[in-house]
Amino acid sequence: MILSIFEMFSYEFMVRALVVGICISLCSSLLGVNMVLKNKAMIGDGLSHVAFGACAIALTLNWAPLVFTIPIVMVASFFILKLSEKNKIHGDALIALLASSSLAIGYIIIHANGVNVDIESYLYGSIYGISNFELVMSIILAVVVVSAFILFYHRIFSVTFDEAFAKSTGIKTELYNIIISILCSLTIVIGMKVMGTLLISSLIIFPVLSARQLFKSYRSVVIASAVISVACFFLGLVINFNIDWPVGATIVVVNLAVLIIFILINQFKKL
Repeated sequence: MILSIFEMFSYEFMVRALVVGICISLCSSLLGVNMVLKNKAMIGDGLSHVAFGACAIALTLNWAPLVFTIPIVMVASFFILKLSEKNKIHGDALIALLASSSLAIGYIIIHANGVNVDIESYLYGSIYGISNFELVMSIILAVVVVSAFILFYHRIFSVTFDEAFAKSTGIKTELYNIIISILCSLTIVIGMKVMGTLLISSLIIFPVLSARQLFKSYRSVVIASAVISVACFFLGLVINFNIDWPVGATIVVVNLAVLIIFILINQFKKL
């Protein structure tokens, strides 16, 4: 196993995938704590489908997919946030509407225009072809997200658990919600190259659910989620390298296995 890990690092594309994956895993787990605890975890799933639709348009027009997709997904996240707050459409219904529509439109655009692209790699992820731009963006994003949690930890905590109280103390809750939504959008768009649009939301949900089985305080859940997410991604990548399973699906299965183990440990502790 150790020799295979050293061999894995000898390939440049694996090193790129590892760096991007660790950065995205870290970002998604930290942002996921806020989203899961506020019952908004499925927003990530909706935005990932929007990203696929936007990416399909960019590929058809021969534009840079990442550059075109990022602002589209940001606008979509802001759109979901605003409509959910005003109760124009129920949050779950709105996410389902955007997700199914974007996926359908994206697939039709690719099929109708005969775009020569591996659709499966966009749907389920691929570790090949990660660009320097995506590598740099993932590192910058990780630095921004980690710094935000360190500098504004208490405010993010307040906004997560009691938004009304946070607002009464002078915290600009709407601004923090928008910032978290934008960071989540960036995480999804950059991470979809490795995880795929159908699986990227798992990095937001699974680590937080696993951490909550054994840890109760907000701080411990945040730290544990980050550790679990990075560890599961690394293990999934190692398995992918040795067995050649689909990378995105493998990482999800590893996360699922960890969640089941943590649930069993939690139940055993209650006996």
